[in-house]
Amino acid sequence: MGLEIDTVPSDATLPTRADVVVIGGGIIGTTAALCLAERGVRVVVVEKGVIGGEQSSRNWGWCRQANRDPREFALARESLRLWRGLNARVGADTGFATTGIAFAAHDEATEASHDTWVRKAAGSGIEARIVRGAELARLLPGDAAAPRSALYCESDGRAEPQRATAAIGRAARRAGALIFNSCAARGIETAGGRVVSCVTERGPIASSTVVVAGGAWSRRILRDVGVDLPQLKVLASVARTTPVSGAPDVALWDGRFAFRKRADGGYTIADGYSSVVPVTPDSFRLLGEYLPALRLSWRTVRPRIDGRFATEWREARRTALDQPSPYEATRKLDPTPDLGYLNRALRSLQRRFPAFAGARIAQSWAGFIDSTPDLVPAISEVEGVSGLIVATGFSGHGFGIGPGAGQLAADLALGSAPLVDPRHFRLARYRDGTSPGPTSGL
Repeated sequence: MGLEIDTVPSDATLPTRADVVVIGGGIIGTTAALCLAERGVRVVVVEKGVIGGEQSSRNWGWCRQANRDPREFALARESLRLWRGLNARVGADTGFATTGIAFAAHDEATEASHDTWVRKAAGSGIEARIVRGAELARLLPGDAAAPRSALYCESDGRAEPQRATAAIGRAARRAGALIFNSCAARGIETAGGRVVSCVTERGPIASSTVVVAGGAWSRRILRDVGVDLPQLKVLASVARTTPVSGAPDVALWDGRFAFRKRADGGYTIADGYSSVVPVTPDSFRLLGEYLPALRLSWRTVRPRIDGRFATEWREARRTALDQPSPYEATRKLDPTPDLGYLNRALRSLQRRFPAFAGARIAQSWAGFIDSTPDLVPAISEVEGVSGLIVATGFSGHGFGIGPGAGQLAADLALGSAPLVDPRHFRLARYRDGTSPGPTSGL
């Protein structure tokens, strides 16, 4: 059974002109469209597949501030504020609930790093603490091998990825945005250093502003207009369990497994430790830029040689805008989940928590995370191409900061006061030497 997601209807007639065109119907693109439409902007979303069909519906569903890179502090804080009011804003149930999120520490070094993080986060208005003893036992009832402590952010929560993006997309349509499923953007036309149109498989849309929120496809989209975005794909496998009673309500990362309670009574689980990275031509082109992240995660990164190498070699060839593109050939990235990792995660979970003893995997899926070298997104104007905005490279963090990231992209598209300081998310940081590098591994 494939991943079941809520749907967003397509509009009937593609316009010939718009104020802003958004490429990509994930949570970032649909939120940007909602923000723009609410401000009276004529905005069009073009999605090669279906709204929320790729990583926006395939992630863990965590809405967290906990353990984020300090550059994301303000965006995570503002996004959580937006999540709390999102159901009322979009007139639908996104599944958001405040549950708290914890990151386990089994050794002194991890505990010390968590303590440092808590102090840094406090300076940005994020409340978190280290929990131990009786408090930790209350958070993790029945844990047979409890960690020595955990970094705990009580105000964090979760939402349902298979619902949320569609709910935002439908709200954007009601606000006046036009949304087109199965309508690939073949490319962006520029003249004199400015955006002039977005060419789709159904025809061009004249516009002076384009937001590229294409997830794992963004590197190729931007390369065709001469913009070099360093980005690689990381394969992430996820499963949902059958309903479980008596297990923790808090979401937990604990290395060999990560879990969070679902609205349907089951749990979303994953291997929280291993990262599968398909080897592609870009793996060699970008190796130098990713070395710092690889050094931090060399024990957990699992390179994989498979069909992605040949596929991306073929897809890299530039196609004329009046010819079918790779985006039409692959409407949806739907990789095969790694059941070995998922079964191992479930077994680890069952050994630790008796409540999971009878749980089984009811469904599994996988997606491609759009990862940057410093594991922080690019939400930015593009120097040298006026009117081009990029919002991508969320490195597995995008769902939780989706509401804030989409609003920031909309602010940049309009040149209005930004939700948060966008300096940390500048695309140019990869080329001007201002990126401080990753704080964690892939």
